[in-house]
Amino acid sequence: MTTWLTIGILFTFAAIAFVIYRWGNVKCIGVTPVRTFTFIAILFTSGLDVGLIMFPLTEFGGYADIAASPEYGFSNPLAIEFGFWAFLIWAFYFLTCFYFCVVEPRVKFFEIPLIKFINNLVIIGTCAFTAYLLLTNLPWYLPEMGDGETIVSSFYLIVFVAIAVAVYSSTSIRYVRILSLATTWMFIGLIALMWAGAFLSDGSGIGEFVTTFALIGDYFGNLHHFVLPMNDYHEFYLFWWFAWSIMIGQFTARFVGGMRTYQVLIAMMVFPSLPIAVWFTVLYYYSANEIATAGFYNLAMVIVGITFVINSLDSLIRLYTDNLNLTVERFGKTRYIIGNIALMSGLTLLFKLDFLQIQWVGALAISLILGCFGYILAKKYRKVAAIEHSPTENKIDFSKIELAN
Repeated sequence: MTTWLTIGILFTFAAIAFVIYRWGNVKCIGVTPVRTFTFIAILFTSGLDVGLIMFPLTEFGGYADIAASPEYGFSNPLAIEFGFWAFLIWAFYFLTCFYFCVVEPRVKFFEIPLIKFINNLVIIGTCAFTAYLLLTNLPWYLPEMGDGETIVSSFYLIVFVAIAVAVYSSTSIRYVRILSLATTWMFIGLIALMWAGAFLSDGSGIGEFVTTFALIGDYFGNLHHFVLPMNDYHEFYLFWWFAWSIMIGQFTARFVGGMRTYQVLIAMMVFPSLPIAVWFTVLYYYSANEIATAGFYNLAMVIVGITFVINSLDSLIRLYTDNLNLTVERFGKTRYIIGNIALMSGLTLLFKLDFLQIQWVGALAISLILGCFGYILAKKYRKVAAIEHSPTENKIDFSKIELAN
C-alpha cells in the first residue's frame, strides 16, 4: 500500500508541474461559474469535513511525544498538524479540478460505464467515512452525554439527523451554495470566538498569538518531510486526501469562474490554508497551555463540525446521484431522500464495524487517476495535446454572472 501511495503522490505532483507549464494561462470556466469568493467558500466547505474541527485537539499530544514517535522530531506539533491538513495537499484538488473543468469534457474517461461505477463507489464510500468520523469523535467532545469513550444511542441519532439534513440539502443546488457560504461564516465565527477566549484573556495577548502562529513557518522549512508518508498515520491522511481528490475536483470544477490555471492553483493552496492556519494556532494554544474547552467551546465545535459534515455530504450526495442518474426528477423527492439516508447510514455502520477502510478507497482513487493518464496516452493524446482553452460551450458573459451571483 505504501508503494502504491508513493507512486500516486509522485505522479500527482509531476502532473501538476506539467499542467502549469503547458496550460498555466488558460482561463478555467466551469459549467456553472460563480464569483471567486463563492468558489472558494464551496471549495473550502466541500473539501473539508468534521476532522478539521475535531482532530487537532486529540492529535497535538501525539505529535509532541517524540519518544513514542521520533519521526515527528523534525518540527513542532502545530507545523505537523498544518502539514497534514493544508497547503501542499490541496494541490491534489487543483489537479482534479483542472482536469474536470478543461480536460475531461474532451476525454470523457469518467463517462465510461465501469469507470463511472468505480468513481461513484469512491464517492459513496468517502461520504460514509465522513459521517463515521463525526460518530467516533462525539464521545470526546460531548462526554456529558456518555462516559467520554463509548458511542451511545444519542450520538447515533445526531449522525442520523446530520445525514438526513444533508440528503435533503442535496435535492437543490441552491441549498448547496447557501450552506457552503453559511458554513464558511460559522467557521469564521468559531475561530473568532475561541481566539478571543484565548488571546483576550488575562495573562495572554495578541503577541502570544503571533508567537504561536509563527510556529507554522517551520512547515515551509521542512516541506519535503510532508511529500511522502513519514509513518502509518501520515499514510492514512494521504490516502484520505486521495479519496477526496477526484470527487472534490469533479464537484468544484463546475463552479470555476474564469480564473487562469495558475490562479486556480494559488487559490486552492493559499486561501483554504489561511483560516486553517489561524484555527490550528488557536487550538494549539489551548492545548499547549492546558486551557479547558469542555462545555461551551466543545459544544460550539460540535455544532460547526456537524455543519461541515452536512455541507460535505450534501455536495457529494449531489455528485454521485447526478452521476448515476439517481435524481429527484427521476425518483421523486421522498424516494430519493429515503434511499440516500438508508445508503449513507448503512455504510457509516460498516466503517464503525471496521468492514471498510478509507485507505482502500484512497487506493482505488489512485487507480482511477493513473488509469485516466493511461487512457489519455493510448486513445486521446492528440485531442488533449491540442487543448488551448476551456470547453467552448462554457464561454459566458462574466458581467451576467456578476449580476446573477
